[in-house]
Amino acid sequence: MAFFKKFLQKISNDDSSKGSKGAPTETAYFGTVKADPNFNAENDAAKLKKAIETKGVDEATIVEVLAKRSNAQRQRVKAAYQQSTGKPLADALKNALKSDFEEVVLALLMTPPEYDAFEMKRAMKGLGTSEAVLTEILGTRSNKEITALKNTFKEVYGEMLEEDITCEVKGHLETTLVALCKATRSEDRNIDDGVAKSDAKALFEAGENRIGTVCSVLIDILTNRSEAQLGKILQYYGQLSKDGLAKDLEGELHGSFEDCLMTLVKSAWNKPAYFAEKLQLAMKGLGTNTDTLTRIIVSRSEIDLLKIIQEYKRMYGKTLQEDIMKETSGDYEKILLALCGTQ
Repeated sequence: MAFFKKFLQKISNDDSSKGSKGAPTETAYFGTVKADPNFNAENDAAKLKKAIETKGVDEATIVEVLAKRSNAQRQRVKAAYQQSTGKPLADALKNALKSDFEEVVLALLMTPPEYDAFEMKRAMKGLGTSEAVLTEILGTRSNKEITALKNTFKEVYGEMLEEDITCEVKGHLETTLVALCKATRSEDRNIDDGVAKSDAKALFEAGENRIGTVCSVLIDILTNRSEAQLGKILQYYGQLSKDGLAKDLEGELHGSFEDCLMTLVKSAWNKPAYFAEKLQLAMKGLGTNTDTLTRIIVSRSEIDLLKIIQEYKRMYGKTLQEDIMKETSGDYEKILLALCGTQ
């Protein structure tokens, strides 16, 4: 909770960006993985077949082919492999590989909606639920991406994503995640100053009333307003109270619900910085959270991984690649570095 307070103070006092980071207007490409201009699906399928059948497996070729092709190209390689061998490429690679390297390779073979659906299902499988994964995915995807995720989830698992969430999560967190699942959040890049002021006032007044109201108002605003609009709301809130909202929420917000709201706030303010922080935390201290490392690097590789790498350097004074080399090893390290590209 102290971090929530500190973060709100920081962004409320930051006049340099005015919340504009939530609404990039650039059309430039910020992924690290690009389509291979000399792509040939049949040749790649043949290379992979040979690499899989080589004694001891030729991991270097697998990295070279899969990490240096766009997702759309990988789908064509899968089709070509199936056509020439009569077997699914994913099955062949699963039998040949192991551990974290296998996880990355299989993730690269899925389409983005398939991978999001896979991660959501895995987060809710078995005993316990990984709320952090549900929050990360639903809190950072566009309406189009969430709709594709829901459709794929239904196709692959025969279940409704919202229903699975309501079975696994309860309370304010359930309300927030189900609201995000609707994929109806505004994506207007134009900021309505008047609405921003009234929303900031509503948050401020809710904080001076009962805690239950605070949560409902927070959920409503954070799950409905566009990221650009949210940035402006947070600024206006800062003019009304330096730390009133955080202080009022201190005894109420905790755990997964707090993490979920923080994801929405941070993602609205600066999405690449949010992911950079997640990556740093995944490698901090004893042990490395390879699931998080894999998920973010694979899922953002054709969206904004270049920006994430830039933010990582700005925030931590060292490159993401340096930390990957320090915290991982072998073929897993090699494929992650290949996905990060050469900067």
